[in-house]
Amino acid sequence: MSRLRIPILGMLALVSVVAGSPSARADDLFAVVDSYNDFLPSYTAGPANGDLDVIAAAAFYDGVEKTFSFSTILADTVGSTTGALYVWGIDRGLGTERFLAGSPSVGAGVFFDSVLILGADGTGQFNDLINGTVTMLDPGSIKIAGLAVTVENLPLELFAPGTSGFESDPSLYTWNLWPRVGLGQNNQISDFAPDGSNLGFQVTAVPEPQTYAMLLAGLGLIAIRATRKRHDV
Repeated sequence: MSRLRIPILGMLALVSVVAGSPSARADDLFAVVDSYNDFLPSYTAGPANGDLDVIAAAAFYDGVEKTFSFSTILADTVGSTTGALYVWGIDRGLGTERFLAGSPSVGAGVFFDSVLILGADGTGQFNDLINGTVTMLDPGSIKIAGLAVTVENLPLELFAPGTSGFESDPSLYTWNLWPRVGLGQNNQISDFAPDGSNLGFQVTAVPEPQTYAMLLAGLGLIAIRATRKRHDV
């Protein structure tokens, strides 16, 4: 497994937020450390490879620059599975449990009205399911390295914030992440992170790139340590 150089401050910062209060709601959190090897029973369309297994993910909203960033750590090197995709479902206020109507029915508790789709080849697009638009992403905003997939600094305008019915405050949008092999069928979805709920965005009132980097570093360290622990069992 790939090794990442991660500062201890990043781990502490992330642990303090992810652990939080026992009474914290899912949409009060911005990061998830997901169970290792927790492939969906309904996933039958592809191999149970580590690059389809989320072990950590987080999302950020910069309230000053008005940009969104998303990042995930997988259990194995990204690119191991042909056709692997990483999809963030985003609920801007009109999200529904869209996967429940499919066959097999999956994704109870996962609400979205748009999707951000990233490929292991560094390409990506944003599909607005409410306004019926598809926007290709700048490849320069997408980072694929080892176990990590990140897309940075997506402008608020991409998310069509003025649409009727959307949250007036974009910091209140929520998200869920699912890897999959190809598009079209529910049995192609390998994992949900988190399971059965959406998370909120970490909001930064003032741009703090060092804090952002530490949080992502902590995310990676937690994920790697969780993975190694389960490999040792």
